[in-house]
Amino acid sequence: MTAVKQESADAKPAAQPGADAASASRQVLTFVLGDQTYGVDILRVQEIRGWSAVTKIPQSPPHVLGVLNLRGSIVPIVDLRMRLNLERAEYTAITVIIVLSVISGQSRRDFGVVVDGVSDVVDVDDGNVRPAPELGARAATAYIRGLVPIAERMVVLLDIDRLIGGDLAGLEESGEAA
Repeated sequence: MTAVKQESADAKPAAQPGADAASASRQVLTFVLGDQTYGVDILRVQEIRGWSAVTKIPQSPPHVLGVLNLRGSIVPIVDLRMRLNLERAEYTAITVIIVLSVISGQSRRDFGVVVDGVSDVVDVDDGNVRPAPELGARAATAYIRGLVPIAERMVVLLDIDRLIGGDLAGLEESGEAA
C-alpha cells in the first residue's frame, strides 16, 4: 500500500505511526453493496479474501453468518447487507470477505464483513467529508462517519467500530455471563 501524500511543500511533515494527530487526508478502502459505494479506513483492513462457507453458530444474531478459521484465529463473519438492513443478495464468485480490526472499549478483535465486491483504495481529504444528514431515529446514521464525493459517486464512510463494535460488546457480555 502507498503512503498518504503531502498536500504541498509548506505542509507539516506526515505524522509518525502511532502519533495522535489529525491528518489532512487518509486512505479508504471502497466497496460496493448493490449500487451503493461504502468505505472504511484502510488501516483497519487486515485481509481481503474471496467468499467461503462459514461455520454457523447457534443463537447468533441474524446478521452474524458464523465463523471462519483464519490461520488459527476464529473470526466472526457479518453479512454487511443484513447489518445495514439492505436487500439480501446471493453470494457469488465476486462476493468478498473483508477482515477488519474492530475496537470496542478496551478490546480489539478481527471481524469479517461480507460485501458484494471491493472497488479501490482512494485518498480522502478530510475537508471534503460531509456529515450524514439526520434522517430520523430508524436511520443508521450513527454508523456513518461521513459522506464524500469520489469519481462522481457519493461514498458512505462507515464507522466500523460503532457498526460492528456493538457485536463485539455483545460477545464479551455473553462470555462473561457464561
